[in-house]
Amino acid sequence: MSVPLTKGGNVSLSKHAPGLTAVTVGLGWQADAGYELDASALLCDASGKVLSERHFVFFNNLSSPDGSVRHSGGGSPVGGDDQRIDVDLTRVPAEITKVVFPVSLYEGADRGQSFGRVQRAHIRVLDQEGGAELARYDLVADGLAGETALVFGELYRHGAEWKFRAVGQGYASGLAGIAADYGVDVLRETTAPDPAPNQAPSAPDPGAGAYGPPPSAPPAPTHTPPPPLPVTPTPTLVSPQPPIVAAPPQPTRSPDMTCFFDPGHGPGTTSVSWYPQWGVPRPVQACAECAQRVQTTAPPFYTPPQPMSPGYPQAQQGYPQQGYPQQGYPAPQGDQQQGGRRFGTGALIGAGAAGLVGGALLNEAFDDDEPDVVINNYYEE
Repeated sequence: MSVPLTKGGNVSLSKHAPGLTAVTVGLGWQADAGYELDASALLCDASGKVLSERHFVFFNNLSSPDGSVRHSGGGSPVGGDDQRIDVDLTRVPAEITKVVFPVSLYEGADRGQSFGRVQRAHIRVLDQEGGAELARYDLVADGLAGETALVFGELYRHGAEWKFRAVGQGYASGLAGIAADYGVDVLRETTAPDPAPNQAPSAPDPGAGAYGPPPSAPPAPTHTPPPPLPVTPTPTLVSPQPPIVAAPPQPTRSPDMTCFFDPGHGPGTTSVSWYPQWGVPRPVQACAECAQRVQTTAPPFYTPPQPMSPGYPQAQQGYPQQGYPQQGYPAPQGDQQQGGRRFGTGALIGAGAAGLVGGALLNEAFDDDEPDVVINNYYEE
């Protein structure tokens, strides 16, 4: 039973006809008078290209080198087929993965012919042993306008099976375009031979007379095109760039700035961070000695001299010393070994008296007892 196919469809011939060894591919069509159609076969490897130019079977090469594919040539149609190609599946080389079957119009482009006027084109696969039709694909001419070649179908390997696919792909470049797509270059047009070089005129024959033969007509002058005019390059306008003026160096410190901690130390040559007793740190200029002390002493590092009113004790300035609770304050008076401050006797007595008076006033203020009132009652007899 034959399997009908549409464009792009495929069928497994090995499953449809178990034990299949050889097939015949029949191709047929109906065309107007003057149309010459030729069927061919391309034996391709895994890259999709023909194995060699001899593996392109067509009207000038009717058999593949191994004899596995043979073209029966033209002749009277057989069973509706205009041309047939026999394929012995057992003899196809292992490197051949598919056999493509195109049909082309002979000199179709020069004659103004295309497959749009070809009707009832078909391709079918038959079992060579019994002649039974296994698969068939009827091509539709609708949509074909300028195509001069058409791939009808292809046999291809699928694992250990042989399958057939309906292709129906058109080419406007004829058989040469199909051959080029599949890696065949035998159909390339040969270039016209170069004209023979001009030969120098032969010497006149001495026996031809005093005047010799009449001179031949001078050759027609050849027109030499004038050389192209030189192209004048367009000048590129470059705007002058303003000179780059280097910025004046910025002084790192004032040249007359003295040591922040002690002006007597001379100019402040080093910038250090000063942590005052109140406020936030800020950078100051100090001499090398003061800068070294600031960098090696825990903050607050140093308190500069502060102006004091006359008559008041001056706070000691400088770096923190052992035994002082905070720098910038006068040292505590009294015996440091006993700890604490000693007060005079008069101060203690005055403090005690002030406490007694204050307590009495508070007691009176918060006393809410009623005053003692003596009521005398007198009775008349």
